[in-house]
Amino acid sequence: MADSIIINRDGKLNQPLLTSVDDDDEENKDLASKVWTESKKLWHIVGPSILSRLSAYSMNLITQAFAGHLGNVELAAVSMSVTVIAGFNYGFLLGMASALETLCGQAFGARRYDLLGIYVQRSWIVLCSCCFLLLPLDIFASPILKFIGQSDEVAELSGVLAMWLTPLHFCFAFQLPMSRFLLSQLKTQLK
Repeated sequence: MADSIIINRDGKLNQPLLTSVDDDDEENKDLASKVWTESKKLWHIVGPSILSRLSAYSMNLITQAFAGHLGNVELAAVSMSVTVIAGFNYGFLLGMASALETLCGQAFGARRYDLLGIYVQRSWIVLCSCCFLLLPLDIFASPILKFIGQSDEVAELSGVLAMWLTPLHFCFAFQLPMSRFLLSQLKTQLK
């Protein structure tokens, strides 16, 4: 490759766009080690997040499995309240919190650490406000489910369960921004 370096009239070095075949073998070996190194870094960052998500979703799965042992109506009610109502609220709050990931990442990259705390506090206020706006969905879950055609027995039991799941939504309002805040600073290590 030393033969292919060209010097301009101005004295600046120009390197060719294509390299020889011998250089490709060396770069491929180098590429494999680079991919391995980057993969380890990626799993170091993403691994705890994956573990967190798996444990959160497995709680819903285990809850529904135990409700299935109680009876069909109870399983349907738990499914409706956990999957539909709580799932809708979680999805809405997750979407709102996703903007914080970009803001915190930019503030951390720009070394504006004071903005990190401000963004998290603002997102707590916004998401708590959204929780209050979503509260009628929990309070009026039974009439809403009856209106869309669910049986009275399932709708009534789902409404009771939705009321018990209301604190979970307010928990999401604090947990989702905090996880984005920590993730933007690469604070995901399990120690």
